[in-house]
Amino acid sequence: MTAPRHRASLCGNRVTDSCAPDTKISGWRAAPFAVGVFVAFSLFFLHPATFAQAPAGGTPPIVTVQASSASGSVTLGGNVVAFKQVTLTAQIPGRVEYLAGTEGDRFKADDILVAIDDDDLLAQRRAALAQLSNAQAAIANAQVQYNRELWSPQSRSLSRSGGMGMPSMFDQMFTQPFSQSFMPGNIGGDRYVDRQADIYGYGTQLSQAYNQQLAAQSQIEEIDAKLRDTRSFAPFDGVIIRKMVEEGDTVQPGQPLIEYADLTYLQVEVAVPVRLMSGLKKGMLVPVKLDVGNVRVDARVAQIFPTADEVRHTVTVKFDLPVNVPGGPGMYAEVMVPDTSASGSPVPVIPDSAVLWRGSLPAVYVATEDNRPALRLVRLGDYVGGNMVAVLSGLQVGERIFAVPPAGVGGGWSHGGQQ
Repeated sequence: MTAPRHRASLCGNRVTDSCAPDTKISGWRAAPFAVGVFVAFSLFFLHPATFAQAPAGGTPPIVTVQASSASGSVTLGGNVVAFKQVTLTAQIPGRVEYLAGTEGDRFKADDILVAIDDDDLLAQRRAALAQLSNAQAAIANAQVQYNRELWSPQSRSLSRSGGMGMPSMFDQMFTQPFSQSFMPGNIGGDRYVDRQADIYGYGTQLSQAYNQQLAAQSQIEEIDAKLRDTRSFAPFDGVIIRKMVEEGDTVQPGQPLIEYADLTYLQVEVAVPVRLMSGLKKGMLVPVKLDVGNVRVDARVAQIFPTADEVRHTVTVKFDLPVNVPGGPGMYAEVMVPDTSASGSPVPVIPDSAVLWRGSLPAVYVATEDNRPALRLVRLGDYVGGNMVAVLSGLQVGERIFAVPPAGVGGGWSHGGQQ
């Protein structure tokens, strides 16, 4: 009954002299095993990257650090602008009686955005319509008078002058024939000349009536044009990005009302120094960093202005951004313009997805010979592409790194600069 007691005591960490030889040997074998487990457990918490396992979804891809053959580049600041943007201004004086919406509201083409009071113009149009009606009545009267002179000349009748105080019929039957037959020279008048003068006079009245009609019609067209200017229509599908007036404001011609833009397509406008223009060609892609969540994309050279600024010696260049990028007009952006004059030496480049951040300290996981991750601090340079960043120190060309940090080995570090 004693042996079992000794065996039971030998199962612990104490070993006594009364123990049997076989039991003492097994106790010394158990002690190193316990120490090894303790050391491994401590190292696991002190250096989690050394003992990290692959995530459940599979082993992260391992890539080889490549050398960049790109030449040097210069980072230039610019502003994001809309591909289409207009400023609607007042064309006539008046009071703003309608605003379609506020900043951020979207509208279709030909929608009314701003309306100015048009009561005064409508009153002027009614007056112009009355003048047009008078001119049309004058035309009708002049036409009748002209036709009457053609078919029944008034030069043959003495009733217009009242004759010599005698009845009209007596004047027409005796006075006029006697004066034209027996009076010497032109005392009695020439009926042919009188008739031509009357016809010309009535024709002049008809022409003047037509001119009055044309003037009235022109005045109506001018008022209609001003009436159209009281309404500001959306020139294309877009949104209001800035509103400068409110309902009830009195505006004058040329005063800005709203800024309207199409935000579907965005561009970056940059003033590029003349010495860097040799490295830019229309259609080429350059890296761009947007001031929204550290977003990096590739932008296409869309437009190069033909002239340079005489004071700053820069050329305006516009770069097309991909569709659905975050942000909007007015946002700051950085464009990496190639510098062909710089002698660039090859540098290691890695995908930005491999970089982890803690504050301002970047690091990557280097793959060991047995493909285990080992954390290493690096110093980063500029981007050489949409998602490739240069490494100034900490890595060599040919080393292997994890393209995506393995899951569960962050240790307080974060991806993409987020804590």
